[in-house]
Amino acid sequence: MSRPIVWFTVCWVAGSAAAAELSMNGFALAGIAMTILLSALFGFNRREITLTLLCVLAFAAAGAHRMWEDADNVSALSLSQSNPELAIEATGMLVSAVEIDGDRVRFTLRTEEIVLQSEKQTRSMGGERLLVQVKLAQESELRTAGAWKRGQRVRISGVLSNPAGATNFGGFDYADYLKRQRIHWVASVQGASSVKPSEAKLDTAAAWLGIVDSMRSKMAAKMNELYPGEQGGYMQGLVLGIGDELDPDRFRQFSQLGLTHILAISGLHVAVYLYLMSIVLRLFRLTRERMQTALIAAVPLYVLLSGCSPSVVRAGLMAMLGLAAVRFGKLKDGLHLLAAAALLMLIYDPYLLYNVGFQLSFLVTAGLIVFVPPARRLLPSGGKIGWLYDAIIVTIVAQAASFPLSIYYFNQFNWLSLPANLVLVPFISFIVMPIGGASLLLASIWQPAGMLLAAAARAANAATFAGIDQLGEWTFGMMIWATPPIWWIGLYYLALYALLQGASKRKHNAGDNRNLWADVPEVEGNGEWPVSRPDSSRTSSIVVSHAGQAMDTIPLMPARQALEPVQDTGMSEPIVGRRVRWPTYAAAAVYGLLLWWAYNPHWNDRTAAVSFLDVGQGDAVLIRAASGKHVLVDGGGTVRFGREGESWRERRDPYEVGRKTVVPLLYKRGVRELDLLVISHLDSDHIGGLKAVANSVPIKAVLWNGTLKESDDAMSLMQELERLDIPLYRAALNSELTLDSASSIRIVGGAVEGTAHLAKTEDGIPMAEEQNGHSVAMVVRLHGRSFLLAGDADAEQEKRMIRDLTNGTPSSATDSDAAVGIDVMKASHHGSKTSTTPDWLAYWKPGSAVISAGRNNTYGHPHPSVLQRLADSNIPVLRTDLGGEAQWRALPDGTLSYRTRLTNGPAAID
Repeated sequence: MSRPIVWFTVCWVAGSAAAAELSMNGFALAGIAMTILLSALFGFNRREITLTLLCVLAFAAAGAHRMWEDADNVSALSLSQSNPELAIEATGMLVSAVEIDGDRVRFTLRTEEIVLQSEKQTRSMGGERLLVQVKLAQESELRTAGAWKRGQRVRISGVLSNPAGATNFGGFDYADYLKRQRIHWVASVQGASSVKPSEAKLDTAAAWLGIVDSMRSKMAAKMNELYPGEQGGYMQGLVLGIGDELDPDRFRQFSQLGLTHILAISGLHVAVYLYLMSIVLRLFRLTRERMQTALIAAVPLYVLLSGCSPSVVRAGLMAMLGLAAVRFGKLKDGLHLLAAAALLMLIYDPYLLYNVGFQLSFLVTAGLIVFVPPARRLLPSGGKIGWLYDAIIVTIVAQAASFPLSIYYFNQFNWLSLPANLVLVPFISFIVMPIGGASLLLASIWQPAGMLLAAAARAANAATFAGIDQLGEWTFGMMIWATPPIWWIGLYYLALYALLQGASKRKHNAGDNRNLWADVPEVEGNGEWPVSRPDSSRTSSIVVSHAGQAMDTIPLMPARQALEPVQDTGMSEPIVGRRVRWPTYAAAAVYGLLLWWAYNPHWNDRTAAVSFLDVGQGDAVLIRAASGKHVLVDGGGTVRFGREGESWRERRDPYEVGRKTVVPLLYKRGVRELDLLVISHLDSDHIGGLKAVANSVPIKAVLWNGTLKESDDAMSLMQELERLDIPLYRAALNSELTLDSASSIRIVGGAVEGTAHLAKTEDGIPMAEEQNGHSVAMVVRLHGRSFLLAGDADAEQEKRMIRDLTNGTPSSATDSDAAVGIDVMKASHHGSKTSTTPDWLAYWKPGSAVISAGRNNTYGHPHPSVLQRLADSNIPVLRTDLGGEAQWRALPDGTLSYRTRLTNGPAAID
C-alpha cells in the first residue's frame, strides 16, 4: 500500500502489453482477471479498493493508449504484390543523425510530400517517417554526405520498398523493428547527387538537435585525437555513448563477457556527471536548494549530449525526480523513482516497452532495488571488508536480474562474466571513465594537459583489453540457452524473489541480528543523496550503484526489525525460522527446476526435424535427430561490400551470414554443439558462414567431399577447422551414419573415388576448382521419413549417382529409398536448369521439393524449366525466397508435417 506509483506503473505496463498482444476480447478478459487478482491481493478496505480501482484504470488507460498509437501507426501508401518497388521523389525534413558507414549513408526523413513516378501525382504524407539509405558512388561524396545535418529540408530521388520481415523462425524482424519507430518504408537512393538539401533554420526542434549532433561529432573527433586506434571508438562509447566507431570484434568480446552495459550511458554516468557538477557549483557558494535546482536543470543537457538512449533517459529522469523530491522534502525510495520514470517514458512512447535497452535498464535496476537487501543479509557484515561483500552481492544480483533477458534475446550466459564484472566494472567505471571525461574536458581547454591525462587512461585501456583478450580465449564458461517463453521469465523473477526473501528471513530469525547500519556512512547535506537514519517506524534506505546502473535508493528492512534481537524461546531454533523453512525450500526447488527446464526445454521431445534455413542465395540445412543430436549441412554465403582497391567502401561491421544469421538461429534453438557438420562442397554460397559457426559452436566432426579449392574462403575455412582440431572425414559412397535408433544418414554421392584425374596437393587431397559436380549427396532418415540433400549436384553428377546406385541399370531402382520414393528433396543448385533432371526426378520420386534461393538473385534461380518439370511430376514446391524457412517435423509415429515462416500454419503430409 505504500507504493501506489509502483502498482500503477506495473498495471500500466500490463495493459500496454495486453493491448499489443491480445484481441479486444482477450484484452477485456485479461482486465477482468487482473481486477479479481488485485482484489484478492489487496483486500476490500476503503484504501485498498481505491488502489485497486486506480490499477484497473491504469490497465485500461494503457490499453487505450496503445490501441490509439497502433491505429495511428499506419502508412498512407501501399504497394501491390506485382509491383513491390516504386520510383519516388520525396520532400521532407531530416530528423535523425546522419550515419555514414563505408559507402552507405542512412538517415530518417519526416516526409511532407511524395511523388510516385508511375502516377506523376503528388501525395501529402503528413510527416510520415521514411528511412533513407544512400549508396555513395564516389569517395568524394563522403564529404558531401558529412555536411548533411539534422533539421535540414531535403529532396530525394530513389526507389521505395518495404523493409524485410523475419524470414526464419526466431529470426530478426527488421520490418517490426522499424514499425516501432513509426517507419514503414525504406527509400534506396543512388549517389549523393540524388539528395538535395537546403539550409537548416533554427526554427524546429530537429534543427536544435542538429547542433547537438555537431557538438557530439566534435567531441568524438577530439576523443580520437586523445585516443588513437581502436581506443578512440572505445572511449567514445564509454564517455559519450557513441558506439559507431567501436571495433565490432571488441564489442563482441564485451558482449560474450556480459560487459556491454559498461558502454551504455546510464545511471553511473549520470551520477558521476552530477558529482562533478556539484563540485563546480560549490565554487560559486550556492545554497543547497539552488544547487539542487541547478543540478536538475543540468541533467537534460547531459542526456542530450550522451545520445538519449533509453538507459540514459531512464537514469536522467530518475535523477531529476530524485533531486526534485529532495528539493521539496518528498524523497521516496528508489522503486518509486524507477516506476515514475518508466511511466513517463511509456506515456511518451508505448513502443519503448519492446526496446531491449529499456527492458534491461529498468529490470536490472528494479532487481538491484528489490533483491540486493535480502541477498546482502545472507552474508556477514564483514567489518572492514564489508565493501567486498557488497560488491559481490551487487554483481551476483545484477547478473541474476539480467539473466532471463540475456538468454531470451542473446541466448548466452558466460560464468566468466561474474569475475569480469566484479573486477572490470569498478576499474572502468570509477577510474577509466572519469579520467576519460576529464581528459576530454582538459583537452578542450589546453591540449597538452588533456594528452597527459589521456596517457594514463590509454595504459588502463591496454590493461583492460589484455584482460578481455585472455578471458575471451577461455570458452569453458560459455553456456548456450534456447529462447525461453515469456511465462518462464515471469516465474523466474517470482521464484527468485521468494527464494531470497525466505532465505534472508530464515537467516535473520535464526539469530544473525547484526546492526545493518554499522557500515552505512552518514551523508550530510552536501548536494549528494541523503540516507535516512533508522527509527522505530520508518523504512531505511541506502544508495548503491553497479554496472552502469543509476544510483538508486534501495529499501532495507524496517529498522526495528534490523536492530531488535529475536526473543529466546528456549527452542533449538526460532519458531518463525521453522515456519519459513519449507516455503524457502519450495522456492529453491522451483527456481532450480526453472533453470533446469530452460537449459533442457526439449529433454523429452522425440520429434525430429529438418529446417531449410533462409540464408539468401545459398544453402544451410539444420537437422535435429530424434535424440536431440544436431547436424548442420552447409552454412550459407557471405555478401562482400566494396571492390578491390576501394577500401573507403568497406563497412565497419559488414553483414556476414554465419555471424548474423546462422549462429543466432542455432543459439535460439538451443544448439550447444554440432554432432556433425556436412560441407557439401567448397563454393562460397555454401561455406561463407561456416567459419563463424566453427568459432561459436563446438563441432564434433566434419564430413566433406574430400577435395580442396584454391579460394580464400575455402582455404581459410579448412585452416580454421584444422586449427580448432576438428576431425575431418571424406564422404564414402554408401556409407551410413547412425545418429540414434530413429535417425540415420546415408551417403549416396560426392565421394572422391573416381576423381583420380584431378590434381592433388602434397597431402594427396584432390584439387577441384569446379565443385558443383562433386557435392556430397545424402539421404537423411528420421522416424521412417526420408530427405534427399544433394548440394549443387549438376546433371552429370546426378547421372553418375543414379548409375552408381543401380549398378548401371537405373530402371531397376535397386536403391530402397528410390524404390519407395523419398518424402522431401532439396532441389540441387538452387533450382538451376543444369540440375533436377527428369531422370533424377523419375528415380527418386519425391513427394515434395524445397528450393533454397535468394530473393531477386541475379542467377535466375529457380529456373522456369525446373519449376515446370516439378509441376509436370505433380511435386509441390516450397521456396525460401518466397516462403522463408521451410521446416519439416517427423513425429515418432511417422507423421510428417511442415510449415514455412511467411505462410500461415503447418500442413500435414500423408
